Amino acid sequence: MSELIDTYWLYFLVGQYPNGPLGGLALTLVLASLGLLLALPLGVLLGLARVSPLPWLRLPVTGLVFVVRGTPLLMVVFWAYFFLPSVTGLKTNQFATMLAALVLFDAAYLAEIVRAGLQALPKGQLQAARSLGMSYPQALRLVLLPQALRHMLPSLVNQFISTIKETSLGTIIGLSELSYIANQINAQVLVKPLQVYAILAGSYFVLCFGLSRVAYALERRLNTRAA
Repeated sequence: MSELIDTYWLYFLVGQYPNGPLGGLALTLVLASLGLLLALPLGVLLGLARVSPLPWLRLPVTGLVFVVRGTPLLMVVFWAYFFLPSVTGLKTNQFATMLAALVLFDAAYLAEIVRAGLQALPKGQLQAARSLGMSYPQALRLVLLPQALRHMLPSLVNQFISTIKETSLGTIIGLSELSYIANQINAQVLVKPLQVYAILAGSYFVLCFGLSRVAYALERRLNTRAA
């Protein structure tokens, strides 16, 4: 295993960069980070719509969130990369396809995190804000949403962990993320699949376990402040 690491560690970390496109662990982290960051504002808007008192806004958004959460990400990636170009004539590259799929999925899950965060707040918060003369949108923006977002931090870290693991689906469309690079290394070595995929599993475990401890620490800190 040490021989594999010595030979392929740079390829495993950044792919062919700087002599080619970025790949490996670096691309996985870039893709997951961009996916979550771009999905966050959309998820907040969808979450606010999920708790809206207006049925014409709440019901369609609720249906959209349920459909996205009930559809496998793999199917969305296939549709975006293979089906849509044949219908529209517009072909996107692997990175853009995977990023769009991640943003859509993350936004739907973040919407539920925002909804749960808002509904967990005491109802007196909204009533107090309204009694001070604030409109419903002002109460959401200035009073409820800041508190909900602070309590959502552990859930956001957990969603980032899920997004990191979801990037591995990019290998089916040839995106050179971490899993794809491991497959390429295995195809070159041939006789050491156990070692190659053990390194891959260990990389995911270290990354995701470290982030899970961050989420746990944030949760404990928030609980301590609440007490």
